[in-house]
Amino acid sequence: MYPQQIIDALRHVRYPGTGKDLIESGMLEDDIRISGFEVAFSLIFPKENDPFMRSVVKASEAALRTYVDPNVVVKIHTKTPPNPSPQAGGTKSVPVRAKHIIAVHSGKGGVGKSTVTANLAVALAQAGYRVGLLDADIHGPSIPKMFRCEDARPYSVEEDGRTLIEPIEQYGVKMLSIGFFVDPGSAVIWRGGMASNAIKQLIEDAHWGELDYFLIDLPPGTSDIHLTLISELQLTGVIVVTTPQPVALVDARKGVEMFRNEKVNVPILGLVENMSWFTPAELPENRYYIFGKDGGKALAAELGIPLLGQIPLVQSIREGGDEGLPIALQPGHPAAIEFDKIAGQLAN
Repeated sequence: MYPQQIIDALRHVRYPGTGKDLIESGMLEDDIRISGFEVAFSLIFPKENDPFMRSVVKASEAALRTYVDPNVVVKIHTKTPPNPSPQAGGTKSVPVRAKHIIAVHSGKGGVGKSTVTANLAVALAQAGYRVGLLDADIHGPSIPKMFRCEDARPYSVEEDGRTLIEPIEQYGVKMLSIGFFVDPGSAVIWRGGMASNAIKQLIEDAHWGELDYFLIDLPPGTSDIHLTLISELQLTGVIVVTTPQPVALVDARKGVEMFRNEKVNVPILGLVENMSWFTPAELPENRYYIFGKDGGKALAAELGIPLLGQIPLVQSIREGGDEGLPIALQPGHPAAIEFDKIAGQLAN
């Protein structure tokens, strides 16, 4: 064996964070050592807690056995770039400082993902936690309306020589959304790269402070934004939102499999079934299963993930979202109690 064989083999391995191969990404350290059938070298990852580290190392080992020799013994060291000294030129972006970073995802739109995210954030804040909320749904930002702060405009603050965006705070929740920076009557027509860069700026260039929970309202489906967030942040896990309807369950299953993919490898914290049944205000004991019965519950059991809760389809939840007063603000309301239970399960 000789070094060029190792280099050529690693050209077949892509780093999911950039979509480029390891050589093109400049991730191979110049320290290849070969002794008989033993090979050792180092891979440089962008950050210490890189979520792709394990899968890239495994893929590199497999590539050498496939393209060099099936009997090769591989030892791969992982490294991260040294932090630049403050005097060495400029400042460095600092990701959000939170004990737990949780993304809320849905396979398709219209299942109440943003409603669940908003109420969960409020429930956690009312329980005494420091909560941040990022509206990462670039093309359909709804968090500003759900928190009654559509007209708010974040301002900048100075910290350690950096100019940072000050999040809007409402109901004890710090939040940022692209909706604060664009005309609410205009469509946001951005390509994937532009949208991803905007999200990165809202994460890295914001004055989030110390948080217990940082919730991310993801766009529906899968996109560059999802990969950007996974590569930028060490996610604690993901909550998947669906309705019991079979059409929604198909997409919810795809979402779960995406995060379980070995190249992504983000834990699924649980599933929330929204619009589980309709209960008329005048008949509070009645349940009408408009979208099917227990579809999300069955999917959670099948996939081996916790069912965090079942949210009924009631008018007051919709009204709370439209009026900017999340139902979780109403102690004792049956729906608020359900969101409190979900928040408690999440904290536990």
